[in-house]
Amino acid sequence: MKRFFMGIVGMLFLMITLNGCAKQSEQPQTADETQRIQQEKILQESVAQVSMPAIKNFREKKILKDIIELCDQDGLVTYTYLENMNPVIVHGNTSLGGKLTFLGQTIGYGIPYATQFTSPQRIANYDELNYRGDNPVVPQADPNGLFKPASAEGTWILMLDPVKKKVSPQYIEPRIVTMTYKLPVD
Repeated sequence: MKRFFMGIVGMLFLMITLNGCAKQSEQPQTADETQRIQQEKILQESVAQVSMPAIKNFREKKILKDIIELCDQDGLVTYTYLENMNPVIVHGNTSLGGKLTFLGQTIGYGIPYATQFTSPQRIANYDELNYRGDNPVVPQADPNGLFKPASAEGTWILMLDPVKKKVSPQYIEPRIVTMTYKLPVD
């Protein structure tokens, strides 16, 4: 009987200690956490009232799948033009804006400069942190060791050199075009 009583007292002591530890580790909620919880409640209510759209044909998804597959064709030939940033007024067609200038024959479509080959972020390893807590998300470099910007105006294209008949990467921005060969002057 004495052992039974001591066992119950021991379990109660353990429960009180663990409960006290749990309360000590609880920290006051930050304003961001409070807003996140409130936003989640609002979103849950919107889903309950509105639900998801009644999509049946998935047309846009099918079109995007077709576009992605067509862009993946080997040897896809395209033609790249630059828009003259100074609009040319054409009688009856003023809304067309600037004049397009043919730049050259290209392979596939342009890739925005900000596109990364690897994921732009990763979760920090425990041993990288100077504190104990949640592992934050940190930037991750591409295989070349560079960190791409989140957005950029430039575009990479694979362009055919009209003289050498060789394809090479070219970099184009609205205000700059960087080529590996000389363009003919208009």
